[in-house]
Amino acid sequence: MLNMQKKMSNWFYAILSLPATAMGFALSVQISALSWILSTKYGLNIEDIGLVWAAGPIAGIIAQPIVGALSDNMWFMGGRRRPWIIIGGVLAALMMLALPNLEIIQKIFVGGDDPQAGLLSIAVIVALTFDLSINVSFNPTRSLIADCTSMKNRAKGYTWMQTISGSFGVLAYFIGGVLGNVALIYIGIGIALLATIIPAFLIEEPRELQQVVKDDTQKSKASARDFIESLLPLIGLLVYGIYVICEKLIGFNITYGIEVFGFFINIVECICIALIVLSAFLVIPNLLRSNDNSNEFQKVLFAHSFTWIGVQTMFVYAFFYLRESMGLDEKMAGSVNSIAFFILSLVSAILPILVLNGSAKRFGMVRTHTICILIMALGYFGIYLFGTSSVISYYALMAIAGIGWASVVSLPFAIMSEKVDQTKMGLYMGIFNLSVVLPQLVASFKMGQIINATADKTVVFAICAACLFISGLFWFTVKESKK
Repeated sequence: MLNMQKKMSNWFYAILSLPATAMGFALSVQISALSWILSTKYGLNIEDIGLVWAAGPIAGIIAQPIVGALSDNMWFMGGRRRPWIIIGGVLAALMMLALPNLEIIQKIFVGGDDPQAGLLSIAVIVALTFDLSINVSFNPTRSLIADCTSMKNRAKGYTWMQTISGSFGVLAYFIGGVLGNVALIYIGIGIALLATIIPAFLIEEPRELQQVVKDDTQKSKASARDFIESLLPLIGLLVYGIYVICEKLIGFNITYGIEVFGFFINIVECICIALIVLSAFLVIPNLLRSNDNSNEFQKVLFAHSFTWIGVQTMFVYAFFYLRESMGLDEKMAGSVNSIAFFILSLVSAILPILVLNGSAKRFGMVRTHTICILIMALGYFGIYLFGTSSVISYYALMAIAGIGWASVVSLPFAIMSEKVDQTKMGLYMGIFNLSVVLPQLVASFKMGQIINATADKTVVFAICAACLFISGLFWFTVKESKK
């Protein structure tokens, strides 16, 4: 073990953050360049690009819990997380290398005179493998931080992760804007390789993980039930996710339903809403008599899922708000949108290590995160009320929302890691990822239908504010862990 790890120095926390940073940078490359390169270089239409992007949530739903469970129970190459981090980093680098060179792959495997023949299939395979590589590594990179830090230093580990990762995310947007997306892709290849392989061999993983439950026999008997119960808050979202995947991939559609405030809600969506409400009534007062940590983990899933419905709604539809409600042309709306997200990322990169870590130590992680979420809700509500007055006010209110975003991408990982069996950290980190991926499907599809049917696009930030406020209320029910 290196001296920096023995002393738990700031250098160690920075290096510990690099694998997660590499995957975050790869994700930034995907967000910035995937649609652009598929449209401009390869001529795929919007529907085809949408199909390519649909691979992402599916990959996340399937891959992360499986990889998490495997990494919990396997030890090779000197670690339980190290092999998956290296595999994911190498795969991500190869898929980024493939993105600007799909025509070469098409010539090798398809051939012929038609340059478009088989291109969509190749693009889907590359995008799916790219997403899988990110998902394969994302879970172990975050679990590694929990494995190598004590409960006392857990918040510091994850706030350092977000500061380093967020700084590289800001760098990715800068590179894409100044040097272009092709340069961003090739720089991303180097970062993905170096920031996963080198730290993986500098960090020594503990062979035995910390135990939260002292009675191993009792823990084993309870684990299966606890695992099933932990999914309860996400049942409604999971059913909706399966429905959406079936609808989009095989054309399955349901026309029976009801209208609420002029919006059509089909019977499956009604059932999903009922399941969410029912599970809330079961989880919050703990009517199922789950053990304390399982119940607290359920509450975290509930709270975090509503956060991501609001956040993903902003990411997907802020452009349309700028274009329709502020009356900006497409070029200007795109520019304002990029600058606003740059400000959001900048605040989220600076705040964790400078403010959130100290606040979490003084007031508690849950209380700090809850306050940040409510501040984010106020920022969104401010955009709903005053965002159209000027671009400057929009930027200022987005900076306020960035306070919440800084917490969203750091503290929840530390909070949830204290609520679960430490020997199954990878598995539970994979389940926790469902509270991100499933809400993304809700935001991408149902919220899109609502926003598309509404003439006043300020509804985008009304939805964001409402979701973050509901999330804040759920966070109020989560207890601080005793250190």
